[in-house]
Amino acid sequence: MSSEPGASATSGLDANIAGLLCYLFGWVSGLIFLLIDKRPFVRFHAAQSIGISVGAIAVMIAFWILTAILALISGGLGILLTLLFPFLGLGIFALVIVCMVKAYKNERFKLPIIGDIAEKMAGN
Repeated sequence: MSSEPGASATSGLDANIAGLLCYLFGWVSGLIFLLIDKRPFVRFHAAQSIGISVGAIAVMIAFWILTAILALISGGLGILLTLLFPFLGLGIFALVIVCMVKAYKNERFKLPIIGDIAEKMAGN
């Protein structure tokens, strides 16, 4: 362990690499980096990763509930809406990729709602 003040368990990693890795396994890697890394840049991306994961789960659950209700009411519309589910997943995947690229470029890319919550979680 380093005796430098402010050194963390992950100080062997550059901040941009650690920020990218926060998004790799969703909320799990975000939580790990939020707990072990003390650098503000990494903590922000870790918290934002957790926020994206929680938001994605909430959106997908809401989508399935809406699809089930529409399937019961109209049948065809609910089935048609089910075909859009993969596109929702691709959109979330693309958002995570964009965040990974921005973190790698040492940019503090802040998502509209999740970014504000991430700043509070990270203590910035």
